[in-house]
Amino acid sequence: MTTRYFKRDMEKVLKSASRQFPSVIVAGPRQSGKTTLLKHVFSGGYRYASMDDPELRLMAVKEPSLFFENYPPPVIIDEIQYAPQLFPYIKMIIDKNRSSSGRFILTGSQLFPLMANVGESLAGRIAVFTLLSFSIKEQFGSAAKLSIHKLKEKALKGGFPELAVGRRVNPELWFASYLQTYLERDVRNLRQMGDLSDFQRFLQLITAFNGQVLNMSSISRDMGVAVNTVKAWVSILEASGQIMLVKPFYINRGKRIVKSPKLYFLDTGILCYLAGINSATQVFKGYMAGQMLETIVLGEIVRNSYNQGKIPRIFWWRTSGGEEVDFILEHGDKIIPIEVKMSSAVNKNTTKNLASFCDLFSEKVEKAFLVNFSREKVIAGKGLVVMPFNDFMHYVYTM
Repeated sequence: MTTRYFKRDMEKVLKSASRQFPSVIVAGPRQSGKTTLLKHVFSGGYRYASMDDPELRLMAVKEPSLFFENYPPPVIIDEIQYAPQLFPYIKMIIDKNRSSSGRFILTGSQLFPLMANVGESLAGRIAVFTLLSFSIKEQFGSAAKLSIHKLKEKALKGGFPELAVGRRVNPELWFASYLQTYLERDVRNLRQMGDLSDFQRFLQLITAFNGQVLNMSSISRDMGVAVNTVKAWVSILEASGQIMLVKPFYINRGKRIVKSPKLYFLDTGILCYLAGINSATQVFKGYMAGQMLETIVLGEIVRNSYNQGKIPRIFWWRTSGGEEVDFILEHGDKIIPIEVKMSSAVNKNTTKNLASFCDLFSEKVEKAFLVNFSREKVIAGKGLVVMPFNDFMHYVYTM
């Protein structure tokens, strides 16, 4: 049976980049569809080599020149982080003929070590992209007709292609297998670990911090491990595309670096699995309900940026007096504050934090949105819009 291919929003910009750069790399978490995407976009005339293949990896590591005799460009090299020895050879081959584009198409699942090698060897010679699991738009075509029930099901399963389009796949079994593979391979490769049980407990514990300020000292005490260990574990999750740390917003950019970020999972399916949410009816219930909707909104904004080849510039804001706005999106030289609420109510109390932010930064604010489950769009002030979830998703996809 032929597997149906689902179009990815990144296709157009990938093709464009391959005509401008000698090499292209697509990073992102395992099973997000990187290989399928690249084989589809670069189907004509490209050889394919996966560093998951032990024999090919051994050749690439021990004899890079022999590897390129067997797999000369144009070539797709999958999971290249396992063979960093290839990077200097790719640079040499590119520099012999800088006018030739799209010769090396690379993928990788471990962002930080991968980018270190890319920056060292291929600066100015490579276009860099990040592919996450399916967005709502990629999976459903648009958000216009997405019911709350469908949204709950989407949140429960997440967007990894096998679950999003594989009707007969059991989500709990899939996530159990995915996390086990992730633990055994990526975690051990990024940080030498003997016993992985503490890291498994850590994964479950940080679901309580989803959408919250990341307090590493608190996690350290709860886990009974050193703060530096917690920092290393958080870095592993970032490097493998499992979480995103959203830094606080300050006009003074230096302050963004030293203040505590908020933590969000990048796929709601993994979040639900680790938090023990196993039915759609549980998704928007309990203490995690508000943060779950925030996670969905953030994930769509981030995916839309990545799918255009852009780096998302998104922050959060809180005053010493307790006023808070969930997300501050930098859009050119303007900013867009976004507040996410589970309710469908529209009143001054629900918009007061946004209004306060707009007053403080009136010269920089482009628009302000309160995203909720209201039935229709409401103008709540100058430039301040209360917008139904589905309408806001349409706005995001047209940015």
